[in-house]
Amino acid sequence: MDIEVYSFKLNINWKLINFISQIDRFDASWTAIERREGQSLKELKNIATVRSVGASNRIEGNRMSDEEVDVLLQKIDITKLTDRDSQEVVGYFEVLDLISESYENINLTESHIKSLHNSLLRYSDKDQWHKGNYKAHSNAVEASFPDGTREIIFQTTEAGFATEDAIRALLNWYNSETEIHPLIKIASFVYDFLSIHPFQDGNGRLSRLVSTLLLLKNGYKWIQYVSFEHEIENRKNEYYQVLRSCQAKRPHEDITVWIQFFLSCISNIQSKLLVKLNTTGVEAQISPKEKSIFTIIQNRPNIQSGEISEKLAIPLPTVKRVLSELVNKGLIEKQGSGRNVSYTI
Repeated sequence: MDIEVYSFKLNINWKLINFISQIDRFDASWTAIERREGQSLKELKNIATVRSVGASNRIEGNRMSDEEVDVLLQKIDITKLTDRDSQEVVGYFEVLDLISESYENINLTESHIKSLHNSLLRYSDKDQWHKGNYKAHSNAVEASFPDGTREIIFQTTEAGFATEDAIRALLNWYNSETEIHPLIKIASFVYDFLSIHPFQDGNGRLSRLVSTLLLLKNGYKWIQYVSFEHEIENRKNEYYQVLRSCQAKRPHEDITVWIQFFLSCISNIQSKLLVKLNTTGVEAQISPKEKSIFTIIQNRPNIQSGEISEKLAIPLPTVKRVLSELVNKGLIEKQGSGRNVSYTI
């Protein structure tokens, strides 16, 4: 069935309906899962945050690995953010943290969008002249590749009144639309935001942050415990290809393939979260403390007891006792000796 969504065409097919049904079925049971999992979710959120910050910035050419991001975020010293990669990572982390803590108070308005952009680029020396303001010059969406090359994906809305009018119309539509399913609305908003590219730089990163914001505001609270950005990074070529295929037919383009891509990303990370949460057999019988330690080892192979103690705020003697019990149950393996002992699944 073909319908119009904002200024786009969309074919509502069984594939889209199945994605939406699957995502919403899980969402209906989330409150109970959240109460049951406790400490495990806290660790999953920490891991997801590091992955999201690292992945979203690497999509735009940043060179920091997740391990480097983790080290930087554990002890942030803004006086030592002398390189561009670190500046971008800390800016992204602070906005993601703000969204996680205060999403209910962040409305989708021009002022809030500009404020998020300003915060995103707060520490970036090269972006001080334009942060928090719409673009002054025309820009284009470019893909960055590991060898340093860049490729134009599509042209964007012209700077000035054209951009101001386009972003205001998009915001008005999103805030007044009441009939379209929230997931379709969010995916459509993100697509047009990227098409407009309202800021001089940082649009891709901000679009992913806004995706998380809108998902949280629409009740998809589990999104904090998985990394949407990491999924996009893993499918970066497909991400750009889909955007380009839709953009080539602008205006009044059919964005069905983009909506399918966006929803498939949400569906995939939801499935990954389910795998982590649905433990069976012996794992289902372990205590909450054992499960929290098991979870951190599951997501951080070769971690040492001291790191576990620090990250979970559990006394080291207790951690060592639980590790010994998990080893005896055959759930984890102990590797190395002396100070080099580490644990893995």
